[in-house]
Amino acid sequence: MTGIVDGLRARGHEIHVVTSLPWYRNHEVEKGWTGRLVRTEHTDWGSITRVHPFPSGDKQNLFRRAVGFIGFTLLAGLAAIRPGGCFRKVDAVFAMSPPLTLGLTGWLIAKVRRGRFVFNIQDVFPDAAIQTGAITNSRVIRAASALERLSYRRSDVVTVLSEDLAENVLAKLATARSATTDVVVIPNFVDTEKLAPTDGDRYRAEFGLGVGPLVMYAGNLGYSQSLDLMIGLAEQRPDITVVVNGDGAMRETIVAAAARVPNLRYVGYQPAERLAEVLSAADIHVVPLRNGLGAVSVPSKTYSVLAVSRPVIAAMDAESAIVRLLEESGAGVSVPPDELAGLLKAVDDLLENQDRRLDMGARGREWVMKHASPIAAAVAYEKVLAGTEIG
Repeated sequence: MTGIVDGLRARGHEIHVVTSLPWYRNHEVEKGWTGRLVRTEHTDWGSITRVHPFPSGDKQNLFRRAVGFIGFTLLAGLAAIRPGGCFRKVDAVFAMSPPLTLGLTGWLIAKVRRGRFVFNIQDVFPDAAIQTGAITNSRVIRAASALERLSYRRSDVVTVLSEDLAENVLAKLATARSATTDVVVIPNFVDTEKLAPTDGDRYRAEFGLGVGPLVMYAGNLGYSQSLDLMIGLAEQRPDITVVVNGDGAMRETIVAAAARVPNLRYVGYQPAERLAEVLSAADIHVVPLRNGLGAVSVPSKTYSVLAVSRPVIAAMDAESAIVRLLEESGAGVSVPPDELAGLLKAVDDLLENQDRRLDMGARGREWVMKHASPIAAAVAYEKVLAGTEIG
């Protein structure tokens, strides 16, 4: 979202952002931001209003997280009425999912502010939660699915990250009578000026990772990622340092595994300004996604890895967007999801051939510089928000 705002701001648009107070890292509002439910910062291009996210404190308690999302959604909706002048007309309202609850809120605000409503889907919910087993209650599934379809129908445009996600959304819209929603594919992007290959030695030294072969997963530690593959890789290849860098619901599982597997190392989230250094420290990156999730999620971390010229092993559905990206760019290889044997072979093959790794890394950076630039994404979102994307 920050990248989208930066791109639109650079093109001269007035933008008013409503988001949460910083909270995600520890699932609690960070120090320095407590004490107020709503904080507004005025900028030379608009404003940023941050509202309380009502964090649960427990990343694995889905019920409490859902209640928190609802509370945040209501507060964000009230806050969205005021930026730029109470009830002032806007050209468009742009909402992002997850959380899915922002769909109808965005639509209502668009009605009040008399603009078109654009609903951006990063992950298709509840499909991912159902397939990972995070949601099993049939009533909850029916309610979430009904909310999903209603949110799509109320949108003027739904933007998605890949053709896979577009097919998923279009199939659901096809079941609705007189649905007029357009579905537009706008892939994620990466700023290759800010994110470029660099020296990862300081990161390695700081966390005692050594100078030998290093395979990394960096990103959200959620139920959708097959992080057991990283544990299995460390167990089967004790001569390789396997690093899991990030945070999320599966954090404790990784921490417990790292305590018993000497070459498996857990590192928490690092500041954004260190991202290039963190990613550059690895020889190979693994991007795993559980079986069946290729049509509902596009791991955007892949773009960041390619930007620092590191090869990717994608452990996910064969026809998913990331697998096609790697085939097109030559920036990595793919293996079947949830299968350790395939991952072991791919890691062995790449570690034995440094020239191949370097070639893949170079091809990856070349691809994102050409196809995933912030400027191209900003232009695409500008057209969608202005209503000129069709035809």
